[in-house]
Amino acid sequence: MSSDNTKTMSSVDHYENFPVASVLCPPRLRPPIVAIYHFARTADDIADEGQASAEERLHQLATLKSDLLNGLQHSGPVSPHWPKMLTALWRQINAFDIPVTWLLALLSAFEQDVIYTRDQRRYADRQELLDYCERSANPIGRLLLHLYGIEEPKALAQSDAVCTALQLINFWQDLSVDTPRNRWYLPVDANLKDELRFARELMNQGAGLVHQVPGRAGWELRLVVQGGLRVLDKIAQTDTFLHRPRLNVADVALMLWRSAWMRPMPPTHG
Repeated sequence: MSSDNTKTMSSVDHYENFPVASVLCPPRLRPPIVAIYHFARTADDIADEGQASAEERLHQLATLKSDLLNGLQHSGPVSPHWPKMLTALWRQINAFDIPVTWLLALLSAFEQDVIYTRDQRRYADRQELLDYCERSANPIGRLLLHLYGIEEPKALAQSDAVCTALQLINFWQDLSVDTPRNRWYLPVDANLKDELRFARELMNQGAGLVHQVPGRAGWELRLVVQGGLRVLDKIAQTDTFLHRPRLNVADVALMLWRSAWMRPMPPTHG
């Protein structure tokens, strides 16, 4: 399976866990963001696309991990499977000192997706699902903050909150799509209304990050936060086990208005 034959290296357009990865990012950061995107997109396609068996998918993910590490350690030849994608990624890892640990965390999450789908396994509780989000969603935010030079613990915690919230919102809006495919993200002991409330709380906890991400990317992040909150509103009004909610023009206008009026929270005094 080779993504190099089917994917271009020119756009970041549809990987769901990229909260800030578009033409709004500074030109200097576009190459590493695109390289990270295509790595994640390749792994996601291995885990989710086509008719391969679970064993074949797990083998491909293990090969991707091995090829990634071999190239970084200069202990093997250029990947015969994904030469273009991995060569671009290696270059950006070296140029920006990108933490490989977060890339490996993404692969771990994709492997878990394959195993849980194969076994028709459900998450026992919210904490188990959050552990998955910690590897499937949070690394994306941390990688992006690393590129922007934002390393403060508060910002990292806010990023984790936003990314986990986005992942959960994606799960709850896609119940009608995922459950027929044996992807059960709603925990066994969960009530959807409670999970919607929890996702909203997380998004609000992380919303202050928009004031720390510089330039146009910070404005895009405002839209991402407000978009997630608006999707939560729509989910609450829709039976998402039957239908996927959609945003309309009025929703987008509301998101724009709310984005423009996001203000920093005043400091608290103990």
